[in-house]
Amino acid sequence: MLVKAFCAAVNGLEVSTVTVEVSMSRGVQFHLTGLADTAVKESYDRIKAALINNGFKMPTMDITINLSPADIKKEGSGYDLPLAIGILAASGKVDSDSLNQYMLVGELGLDGRLQPIRGALPIAIRARKEKFKGLIVPQQNIREAAVVNNLEVYGMETLLDVILFLNGKATFEPTIIDTRREFYEQQNHFEYDFSDVRGQESVKRALEVAAAGGHNLIMIGPPGSGKSMLAKRLPSILPPLSLSESLETTQIHSIAGKISRDTSLISQRPFRAPHHTISQVALVGGGTNPQPGEISLAHNGVLFLDEMPELSRSVLEVLRQPLEDRKITISRAKYNIEYPCSFMLIASMNPCPCGYYGDPNHHCVCTPGQIQRYMNKISGPLLDRIDIHCEVQAVPFSELSQMQPGEPSEKIRERVIAARKIQEERFKPFKGVHCNAMMTEKMLHEFAEPDAASLDMLRMAMERLKLSARAYGRILKVARTIADLEGSERVQSQHIAEAIGYRNLDRGDWAERGI
Repeated sequence: MLVKAFCAAVNGLEVSTVTVEVSMSRGVQFHLTGLADTAVKESYDRIKAALINNGFKMPTMDITINLSPADIKKEGSGYDLPLAIGILAASGKVDSDSLNQYMLVGELGLDGRLQPIRGALPIAIRARKEKFKGLIVPQQNIREAAVVNNLEVYGMETLLDVILFLNGKATFEPTIIDTRREFYEQQNHFEYDFSDVRGQESVKRALEVAAAGGHNLIMIGPPGSGKSMLAKRLPSILPPLSLSESLETTQIHSIAGKISRDTSLISQRPFRAPHHTISQVALVGGGTNPQPGEISLAHNGVLFLDEMPELSRSVLEVLRQPLEDRKITISRAKYNIEYPCSFMLIASMNPCPCGYYGDPNHHCVCTPGQIQRYMNKISGPLLDRIDIHCEVQAVPFSELSQMQPGEPSEKIRERVIAARKIQEERFKPFKGVHCNAMMTEKMLHEFAEPDAASLDMLRMAMERLKLSARAYGRILKVARTIADLEGSERVQSQHIAEAIGYRNLDRGDWAERGI
Protein backbone atom coordinates (compact mmCIF):
# COMPACT_ATOMS: atom_id res chain seq x y z
CA MET A 1 0.00 0.00 0.00
CA LEU A 2 1.24 3.49 -0.85
CA VAL A 3 0.38 6.53 1.32
CA LYS A 4 1.63 10.09 1.45
CA ALA A 5 2.20 12.43 4.39
CA PHE A 6 3.53 15.97 4.26
CA CYS A 7 6.22 17.88 6.14
CA ALA A 8 8.78 20.59 5.30
CA ALA A 9 12.50 21.12 4.79
CA VAL A 10 14.09 24.35 6.05
CA ASN A 11 17.09 25.63 4.10
CA GLY A 12 18.09 29.06 5.38
CA LEU A 13 14.93 31.18 5.22
CA GLU A 14 13.63 29.06 2.35
CA VAL A 15 11.12 26.32 3.21
CA SER A 16 10.16 23.53 0.82
CA THR A 17 7.24 21.15 1.15
CA VAL A 18 8.39 17.54 1.46
CA THR A 19 6.17 14.60 0.57
CA VAL A 20 6.76 11.47 2.65
CA GLU A 21 5.89 8.54 0.37
CA VAL A 22 5.57 5.22 2.20
CA SER A 23 5.23 1.95 0.31
CA MET A 24 4.96 -1.52 1.89
CA SER A 25 5.43 -4.92 0.33
CA ARG A 26 6.45 -8.43 1.38
CA GLY A 27 9.85 -8.53 3.03
CA VAL A 28 11.64 -7.40 6.16
CA GLN A 29 13.89 -4.53 5.06
CA PHE A 30 13.68 -0.77 5.68
CA HIS A 31 14.74 1.65 2.93
CA LEU A 32 14.89 5.45 3.32
CA THR A 33 15.68 7.53 0.22
CA GLY A 34 15.61 11.23 -0.56
CA LEU A 35 18.96 12.73 0.50
CA ALA A 36 18.40 12.30 4.25
CA ASP A 37 21.12 13.18 6.76
CA THR A 38 22.16 11.05 9.74
CA ALA A 39 19.51 12.48 12.09
CA VAL A 40 16.76 11.53 9.62
CA LYS A 41 18.19 8.05 9.03
CA GLU A 42 18.32 7.44 12.79
CA SER A 43 14.58 8.11 12.97
CA TYR A 44 13.87 4.41 12.36
CA ASP A 45 15.09 3.47 15.84
CA ARG A 46 13.20 6.32 17.53
CA ILE A 47 10.00 5.49 15.65
CA LYS A 48 10.25 1.78 16.45
CA ALA A 49 10.68 2.43 20.20
CA ALA A 50 7.90 5.06 20.22
CA LEU A 51 5.45 2.69 18.52
CA ILE A 52 6.24 -0.18 20.89
CA ASN A 53 5.87 2.06 23.95
CA ASN A 54 2.48 3.26 22.74
CA GLY A 55 0.98 -0.16 22.07
CA PHE A 56 1.84 -0.54 18.39
CA LYS A 57 4.29 -2.72 16.50
CA MET A 58 6.64 -1.89 13.70
CA PRO A 59 5.18 -3.63 10.62
CA THR A 60 7.13 -6.75 9.68
CA MET A 61 7.18 -5.87 6.00
CA ASP A 62 9.51 -4.37 3.45
CA ILE A 63 9.14 -0.62 4.04
CA THR A 64 10.36 1.88 1.43
CA ILE A 65 10.14 5.59 2.24
CA ASN A 66 10.98 8.37 -0.18
CA LEU A 67 11.32 12.00 0.87
CA SER A 68 10.33 13.96 -2.22
CA PRO A 69 11.75 16.04 -3.84
CA ALA A 70 14.76 13.77 -3.53
CA ASP A 71 17.33 16.41 -4.57
CA ILE A 72 16.75 18.65 -1.51
CA LYS A 73 18.80 17.75 1.55
CA LYS A 74 16.70 16.72 4.56
CA GLU A 75 18.24 17.60 7.92
CA GLY A 76 17.17 17.32 11.55
CA SER A 77 14.82 15.21 13.62
CA GLY A 78 11.60 17.02 12.67
CA TYR A 79 10.78 14.25 10.16
CA ASP A 80 10.12 11.66 12.90
CA LEU A 81 6.41 12.43 13.22
CA PRO A 82 5.46 12.38 9.51
CA LEU A 83 7.55 9.22 8.99
CA ALA A 84 5.82 7.45 11.91
CA ILE A 85 2.35 8.53 10.76
CA GLY A 86 3.15 7.48 7.19
CA ILE A 87 4.22 4.00 8.36
CA LEU A 88 1.09 3.61 10.52
CA ALA A 89 -1.16 4.81 7.68
CA ALA A 90 0.44 2.37 5.23
CA SER A 91 -0.18 -0.46 7.68
CA GLY A 92 -3.81 0.58 8.20
CA LYS A 93 -3.47 1.92 11.75
CA VAL A 94 -4.14 5.55 10.78
CA ASP A 95 -6.82 6.88 8.44
CA SER A 96 -4.91 8.01 5.34
CA ASP A 97 -7.81 10.04 3.91
CA SER A 98 -7.03 13.10 6.07
CA LEU A 99 -3.25 13.06 5.63
CA ASN A 100 -3.32 15.36 2.60
CA GLN A 101 -4.99 18.09 4.69
CA TYR A 102 -2.25 18.47 7.29
CA MET A 103 1.46 19.17 7.43
CA LEU A 104 3.24 17.38 10.29
CA VAL A 105 6.56 18.13 12.00
CA GLY A 106 8.06 16.92 15.26
CA GLU A 107 10.78 14.84 16.87
CA LEU A 108 9.80 11.65 18.69
CA GLY A 109 11.08 10.64 22.08
CA LEU A 110 11.36 6.91 22.80
CA ASP A 111 8.20 7.16 24.92
CA GLY A 112 6.28 8.74 22.03
CA ARG A 113 6.38 12.30 23.34
CA LEU A 114 6.83 15.04 20.77
CA GLN A 115 9.96 17.15 21.18
CA PRO A 116 10.33 20.72 19.84
CA ILE A 117 11.86 21.45 16.45
CA ARG A 118 13.50 24.44 14.82
CA GLY A 119 11.82 26.62 12.21
CA ALA A 120 8.18 26.13 13.25
CA LEU A 121 7.21 29.65 12.17
CA PRO A 122 8.57 29.53 8.58
CA ILE A 123 7.11 26.02 8.26
CA ALA A 124 3.68 27.36 9.29
CA ILE A 125 3.98 30.14 6.72
CA ARG A 126 4.78 27.54 4.07
CA ALA A 127 1.83 25.37 5.12
CA ARG A 128 -0.54 28.30 4.69
CA LYS A 129 0.99 29.14 1.31
CA GLU A 130 0.47 25.53 0.17
CA LYS A 131 -3.18 25.80 1.33
CA PHE A 132 -3.04 23.00 3.90
CA LYS A 133 -5.98 22.95 6.25
CA GLY A 134 -3.79 22.64 9.32
CA LEU A 135 -0.36 22.10 10.83
CA ILE A 136 0.48 19.66 13.62
CA VAL A 137 3.50 20.61 15.74
CA PRO A 138 4.87 19.69 19.19
CA GLN A 139 3.17 21.54 22.03
CA GLN A 140 6.37 23.50 22.76
CA ASN A 141 6.21 25.10 19.30
CA ILE A 142 2.52 25.96 19.34
CA ARG A 143 2.71 29.68 20.19
CA GLU A 144 5.41 30.25 17.61
CA ALA A 145 3.50 28.50 14.80
CA ALA A 146 0.05 29.85 15.77
CA VAL A 147 1.19 33.36 14.84
CA VAL A 148 0.19 32.50 11.26
CA ASN A 149 -3.48 33.22 10.63
CA ASN A 150 -5.84 31.39 8.26
CA LEU A 151 -4.25 28.09 9.29
CA GLU A 152 -5.40 25.62 11.94
CA VAL A 153 -2.39 24.94 14.17
CA TYR A 154 -2.55 22.03 16.62
CA GLY A 155 -0.06 21.50 19.43
CA MET A 156 0.26 17.82 20.36
CA GLU A 157 1.97 16.25 23.36
CA THR A 158 2.40 12.67 22.12
CA LEU A 159 2.32 10.49 19.04
CA LEU A 160 -0.83 8.85 20.40
CA ASP A 161 -2.60 12.25 20.40
CA VAL A 162 -1.80 12.67 16.70
CA ILE A 163 -3.06 9.16 15.90
CA LEU A 164 -6.34 9.71 17.76
CA PHE A 165 -6.82 13.09 16.08
CA LEU A 166 -6.25 11.79 12.54
CA ASN A 167 -8.52 8.80 13.18
CA GLY A 168 -11.27 11.12 14.43
CA LYS A 169 -11.35 9.47 17.88
CA ALA A 170 -10.34 12.61 19.79
CA THR A 171 -11.13 16.29 19.34
CA PHE A 172 -8.47 18.97 19.63
CA GLU A 173 -9.00 22.69 19.28
CA PRO A 174 -6.58 24.71 17.14
CA THR A 175 -4.61 27.33 19.02
CA ILE A 176 -5.57 30.92 18.25
CA ILE A 177 -3.34 33.81 19.30
CA ASP A 178 -4.29 37.49 19.18
CA THR A 179 -0.99 38.39 17.59
CA ARG A 180 -1.51 42.13 17.40
CA ARG A 181 -2.62 42.47 21.03
CA GLU A 182 0.31 40.49 22.41
CA PHE A 183 2.72 42.25 20.06
CA TYR A 184 1.77 45.78 21.08
CA GLU A 185 1.47 44.92 24.78
CA GLN A 186 5.10 43.80 25.01
CA GLN A 187 6.71 46.56 22.93
CA ASN A 188 7.34 49.06 25.71
CA HIS A 189 8.69 46.90 28.54
CA PHE A 190 12.46 47.36 28.86
CA GLU A 191 14.81 46.10 31.52
CA TYR A 192 17.21 49.05 31.16
CA ASP A 193 16.43 52.78 31.01
CA PHE A 194 18.53 55.87 30.37
CA SER A 195 17.15 57.44 33.54
CA ASP A 196 19.62 55.22 35.43
CA VAL A 197 22.58 56.93 33.72
CA ARG A 198 24.24 59.85 35.52
CA GLY A 199 26.19 62.30 33.39
CA GLN A 200 27.52 61.29 29.95
CA GLU A 201 25.28 63.80 28.19
CA SER A 202 27.47 63.95 25.08
CA VAL A 203 27.43 60.16 24.71
CA LYS A 204 23.66 60.05 25.23
CA ARG A 205 23.33 62.60 22.45
CA ALA A 206 25.50 60.48 20.16
CA LEU A 207 23.38 57.40 20.91
CA GLU A 208 20.21 59.38 20.22
CA VAL A 209 21.57 60.47 16.82
CA ALA A 210 22.63 56.87 16.08
CA ALA A 211 19.17 55.54 16.99
CA ALA A 212 17.39 58.23 14.96
CA GLY A 213 19.29 57.43 11.76
CA GLY A 214 20.22 53.76 12.24
CA HIS A 215 23.92 54.64 12.33
CA ASN A 216 26.81 52.49 13.54
CA LEU A 217 28.68 53.82 16.58
CA ILE A 218 31.88 53.14 18.49
CA MET A 219 32.64 54.29 22.04
CA ILE A 220 36.19 54.59 23.32
CA GLY A 221 37.03 55.20 26.95
CA PRO A 222 38.66 53.82 30.10
CA PRO A 223 37.27 50.82 32.04
CA GLY A 224 34.24 51.62 34.16
CA SER A 225 33.26 54.76 32.27
CA GLY A 226 29.86 53.29 31.34
CA LYS A 227 30.28 52.08 27.73
CA SER A 228 28.52 48.73 28.21
CA MET A 229 25.86 50.28 30.43
CA LEU A 230 24.99 52.86 27.78
CA ALA A 231 24.96 50.28 24.96
CA LYS A 232 22.53 48.01 26.84
CA ARG A 233 20.06 50.88 27.07
CA LEU A 234 20.09 51.65 23.34
CA PRO A 235 17.15 49.31 22.46
CA SER A 236 14.94 51.30 24.85
CA ILE A 237 15.17 54.38 22.58
CA LEU A 238 14.97 52.63 19.21
CA PRO A 239 11.68 52.87 17.26
CA PRO A 240 9.36 49.90 17.89
CA LEU A 241 9.38 46.99 15.48
CA SER A 242 6.69 46.90 12.84
CA LEU A 243 4.72 43.66 12.44
CA SER A 244 6.54 42.79 9.22
CA GLU A 245 9.94 43.41 10.85
CA SER A 246 8.90 41.34 13.84
CA LEU A 247 7.80 38.45 11.65
CA GLU A 248 11.08 38.49 9.72
CA THR A 249 13.13 38.65 12.93
CA THR A 250 11.11 35.87 14.56
CA GLN A 251 11.66 33.60 11.55
CA ILE A 252 15.43 33.94 11.87
CA HIS A 253 15.36 33.19 15.59
CA SER A 254 12.99 30.27 14.95
CA ILE A 255 15.40 28.69 12.47
CA ALA A 256 18.22 29.10 15.00
CA GLY A 257 16.11 27.53 17.76
CA LYS A 258 16.22 30.70 19.87
CA ILE A 259 12.47 31.06 20.45
CA SER A 260 11.32 30.28 23.99
CA ARG A 261 8.16 28.28 24.64
CA ASP A 262 6.22 31.34 25.89
CA THR A 263 7.10 33.52 22.90
CA SER A 264 4.92 33.99 19.84
CA LEU A 265 6.38 37.04 18.09
CA ILE A 266 9.56 38.91 19.01
CA SER A 267 8.19 42.32 19.95
CA GLN A 268 11.41 44.17 20.84
CA ARG A 269 14.45 44.82 18.71
CA PRO A 270 17.08 42.14 19.34
CA PHE A 271 20.26 43.03 21.22
CA ARG A 272 23.08 40.57 20.60
CA ALA A 273 26.35 40.85 22.53
CA PRO A 274 28.65 37.93 21.58
CA HIS A 275 31.84 37.26 23.56
CA HIS A 276 35.08 38.43 21.98
CA THR A 277 36.23 34.81 21.50
CA ILE A 278 33.51 34.29 18.86
CA SER A 279 34.54 32.60 15.61
CA GLN A 280 33.87 33.77 12.05
CA VAL A 281 31.21 31.10 11.48
CA ALA A 282 29.40 31.93 14.71
CA LEU A 283 29.38 35.60 13.76
CA VAL A 284 28.24 35.45 10.12
CA GLY A 285 26.56 32.01 10.06
CA GLY A 286 27.16 28.73 8.26
CA GLY A 287 28.51 25.45 9.64
CA THR A 288 27.96 21.84 8.64
CA ASN A 289 24.23 22.30 9.14
CA PRO A 290 23.89 25.98 8.15
CA GLN A 291 22.57 28.26 10.86
CA PRO A 292 22.20 32.06 11.04
CA GLY A 293 25.05 33.81 12.84
CA GLU A 294 25.01 36.64 15.35
CA ILE A 295 24.77 39.32 12.66
CA SER A 296 21.54 37.73 11.38
CA LEU A 297 20.17 37.20 14.89
CA ALA A 298 20.71 40.95 15.35
CA HIS A 299 18.66 41.70 12.20
CA ASN A 300 16.45 44.78 12.79
CA GLY A 301 18.26 45.32 16.08
CA VAL A 302 21.67 45.90 17.64
CA LEU A 303 24.93 43.95 17.47
CA PHE A 304 27.11 45.03 20.41
CA LEU A 305 30.81 44.20 20.24
CA ASP A 306 32.30 44.90 23.65
CA GLU A 307 36.10 45.19 23.82
CA MET A 308 36.21 45.30 20.02
CA PRO A 309 40.03 45.07 19.61
CA GLU A 310 40.00 41.80 21.60
CA LEU A 311 38.16 40.09 18.72
CA SER A 312 40.50 38.50 16.23
CA ARG A 313 41.36 40.59 13.17
CA SER A 314 39.91 37.97 10.79
CA VAL A 315 36.58 37.97 12.65
CA LEU A 316 36.31 41.76 12.51
CA GLU A 317 37.10 41.91 8.80
CA VAL A 318 34.17 39.64 7.85
CA LEU A 319 31.87 42.46 9.02
CA ARG A 320 32.88 44.74 6.15
CA GLN A 321 30.54 43.44 3.46
CA PRO A 322 27.47 42.78 5.69
CA LEU A 323 27.68 46.34 7.05
CA GLU A 324 27.40 47.66 3.50
CA ASP A 325 25.02 45.13 1.90
CA ARG A 326 22.82 44.39 4.97
CA LYS A 327 22.72 40.75 3.93
CA ILE A 328 25.17 37.85 4.09
CA THR A 329 25.55 35.18 1.43
CA ILE A 330 27.18 32.00 2.74
CA SER A 331 28.61 29.90 -0.09
CA ARG A 332 29.97 26.44 0.61
CA ALA A 333 30.54 23.33 -1.48
CA LYS A 334 27.17 21.81 -0.50
CA TYR A 335 24.95 24.86 -0.11
CA ASN A 336 24.44 28.54 -0.86
CA ILE A 337 22.32 30.46 1.64
CA GLU A 338 21.46 34.12 2.08
CA TYR A 339 20.43 35.62 5.43
CA PRO A 340 19.36 39.23 6.07
CA CYS A 341 21.53 41.19 8.52
CA SER A 342 20.36 44.80 8.69
CA PHE A 343 21.66 45.75 12.13
CA MET A 344 23.17 48.66 14.01
CA LEU A 345 26.76 47.97 15.01
CA ILE A 346 27.58 49.37 18.44
CA ALA A 347 31.15 48.79 19.57
CA SER A 348 33.19 49.74 22.61
CA MET A 349 36.91 49.70 23.28
CA ASN A 350 39.60 50.90 25.63
CA PRO A 351 42.12 53.45 24.30
CA CYS A 352 45.04 51.09 25.06
CA PRO A 353 45.74 47.59 26.45
CA CYS A 354 45.77 48.79 30.09
CA GLY A 355 42.76 50.99 29.39
CA TYR A 356 43.97 54.29 30.86
CA TYR A 357 45.65 56.14 28.00
CA GLY A 358 44.56 59.78 28.23
CA ASP A 359 42.74 59.26 31.54
CA PRO A 360 43.62 62.15 33.89
CA ASN A 361 42.93 59.99 36.96
CA HIS A 362 45.13 56.98 36.13
CA HIS A 363 48.61 56.42 34.81
CA CYS A 364 48.93 54.50 31.54
CA VAL A 365 51.66 51.82 31.62
CA CYS A 366 51.55 50.96 27.91
CA THR A 367 54.35 51.78 25.50
CA PRO A 368 53.60 53.69 22.27
CA GLY A 369 54.22 50.51 20.30
CA GLN A 370 51.73 48.53 22.40
CA ILE A 371 49.12 51.25 21.97
CA GLN A 372 49.69 51.37 18.21
CA ARG A 373 49.38 47.59 17.83
CA TYR A 374 46.23 47.61 19.95
CA MET A 375 44.58 50.30 17.83
CA ASN A 376 45.70 48.69 14.58
CA LYS A 377 43.51 45.68 15.33
CA ILE A 378 40.64 47.76 13.93
CA SER A 379 41.39 48.39 10.28
CA GLY A 380 40.77 51.68 8.52
CA PRO A 381 38.17 50.21 6.10
CA LEU A 382 36.15 48.82 9.03
CA LEU A 383 36.39 52.08 10.97
CA ASP A 384 35.20 53.94 7.86
CA ARG A 385 31.95 51.97 8.05
CA ILE A 386 31.24 53.21 11.58
CA ASP A 387 29.41 56.52 11.29
CA ILE A 388 29.81 57.89 14.82
CA HIS A 389 32.92 57.80 17.01
CA CYS A 390 32.62 59.18 20.54
CA GLU A 391 34.92 59.36 23.53
CA VAL A 392 33.56 58.32 26.91
CA GLN A 393 35.17 59.84 29.99
CA ALA A 394 34.84 58.57 33.55
CA VAL A 395 31.96 60.28 35.38
CA PRO A 396 33.11 62.44 38.31
CA PHE A 397 31.77 61.74 41.79
CA SER A 398 29.75 64.98 41.83
CA GLU A 399 27.60 63.65 38.96
CA LEU A 400 27.51 60.03 40.14
CA SER A 401 26.19 61.04 43.55
CA GLN A 402 23.26 63.05 42.18
CA MET A 403 19.97 61.59 43.33
CA GLN A 404 17.99 63.14 40.47
CA PRO A 405 17.51 60.60 37.66
CA GLY A 406 18.57 61.36 34.11
CA GLU A 407 16.26 61.87 31.15
CA PRO A 408 14.14 58.72 30.74
CA SER A 409 14.29 56.56 27.61
CA GLU A 410 10.65 57.30 26.86
CA LYS A 411 11.39 61.00 26.20
CA ILE A 412 14.41 60.25 24.04
CA ARG A 413 12.45 57.60 22.15
CA GLU A 414 9.74 60.11 21.26
CA ARG A 415 12.29 62.32 19.52
CA VAL A 416 13.82 59.31 17.75
CA ILE A 417 10.42 58.12 16.49
CA ALA A 418 9.57 61.63 15.23
CA ALA A 419 12.85 61.71 13.26
CA ARG A 420 12.25 58.22 11.86
CA LYS A 421 8.77 59.22 10.66
CA ILE A 422 10.33 62.06 8.68
CA GLN A 423 12.74 59.55 7.10
CA GLU A 424 10.00 57.02 6.32
CA GLU A 425 8.04 59.71 4.48
CA ARG A 426 11.17 60.84 2.63
CA PHE A 427 12.14 57.35 1.47
CA LYS A 428 8.68 56.08 0.51
CA PRO A 429 9.57 55.98 -3.23
CA PHE A 430 12.73 53.95 -2.50
CA LYS A 431 12.22 50.26 -1.84
CA GLY A 432 14.26 48.81 1.03
CA VAL A 433 15.41 52.20 2.38
CA HIS A 434 13.97 53.07 5.79
CA CYS A 435 16.49 55.35 7.50
CA ASN A 436 19.31 57.77 6.71
CA ALA A 437 22.03 55.16 7.26
CA MET A 438 20.69 53.30 4.19
CA MET A 439 20.96 56.24 1.80
CA THR A 440 22.84 55.74 -1.46
CA GLU A 441 25.22 58.30 -2.98
CA LYS A 442 22.46 59.52 -5.29
CA MET A 443 20.14 60.08 -2.32
CA LEU A 444 22.86 62.03 -0.49
CA HIS A 445 23.00 64.55 -3.34
CA GLU A 446 19.22 64.84 -3.28
CA PHE A 447 18.51 64.99 0.46
CA ALA A 448 21.76 65.99 2.21
CA GLU A 449 23.49 68.43 -0.14
CA PRO A 450 25.57 70.85 1.97
CA ASP A 451 25.68 74.62 1.32
CA ALA A 452 28.86 76.58 0.51
CA ALA A 453 29.80 77.24 4.16
CA SER A 454 29.29 73.59 5.04
CA LEU A 455 31.41 72.50 2.07
CA ASP A 456 34.31 74.63 3.30
CA MET A 457 33.98 73.09 6.73
CA LEU A 458 33.93 69.60 5.22
CA ARG A 459 36.99 70.34 3.10
CA MET A 460 38.98 71.38 6.16
CA ALA A 461 37.87 68.25 8.04
CA MET A 462 38.79 65.98 5.14
CA GLU A 463 42.29 67.46 4.92
CA ARG A 464 42.92 67.58 8.66
CA LEU A 465 41.54 64.18 9.62
CA LYS A 466 42.63 62.50 6.36
CA LEU A 467 39.11 61.16 5.83
CA SER A 468 38.13 58.81 3.00
CA ALA A 469 35.33 59.34 0.49
CA ARG A 470 33.23 56.85 2.45
CA ALA A 471 33.73 58.87 5.65
CA TYR A 472 32.59 61.98 3.74
CA GLY A 473 29.33 60.23 2.90
CA ARG A 474 28.92 59.07 6.49
CA ILE A 475 29.25 62.64 7.74
CA LEU A 476 26.48 63.77 5.40
CA LYS A 477 24.23 60.94 6.54
CA VAL A 478 24.74 61.78 10.21
CA ALA A 479 24.21 65.50 9.48
CA ARG A 480 20.93 64.64 7.75
CA THR A 481 19.84 62.74 10.88
CA ILE A 482 20.76 65.64 13.17
CA ALA A 483 18.70 67.94 10.94
CA ASP A 484 15.75 65.51 11.16
CA LEU A 485 15.96 65.51 14.97
CA GLU A 486 15.65 69.31 14.86
CA GLY A 487 12.88 69.17 12.27
CA SER A 488 15.01 71.07 9.76
CA GLU A 489 14.23 70.57 6.08
CA ARG A 490 17.78 71.35 4.92
CA VAL A 491 21.16 70.32 6.26
CA GLN A 492 22.81 73.38 7.80
CA SER A 493 26.35 74.20 8.91
CA GLN A 494 25.70 73.44 12.59
CA HIS A 495 24.49 69.96 11.63
CA ILE A 496 27.64 69.37 9.59
CA ALA A 497 29.81 70.66 12.46
CA GLU A 498 28.26 68.21 14.93
CA ALA A 499 28.58 65.33 12.44
CA ILE A 500 32.28 66.14 11.91
CA GLY A 501 32.73 66.09 15.68
CA TYR A 502 31.65 62.46 15.63
CA ARG A 503 34.63 61.54 13.40
CA ASN A 504 37.38 62.58 15.83
CA LEU A 505 38.59 59.00 16.29
CA ASP A 506 39.36 58.36 12.62
CA ARG A 507 42.63 56.71 11.71
CA GLY A 508 44.36 59.93 10.73
CA ASP A 509 43.47 61.61 14.00
CA TRP A 510 44.65 58.62 16.05
CA ALA A 511 47.98 58.65 14.25
CA GLU A 512 48.45 62.36 14.90
CA ARG A 513 47.83 61.86 18.60
CA GLY A 514 50.40 59.08 18.72
CA ILE A 515 47.88 56.51 19.84
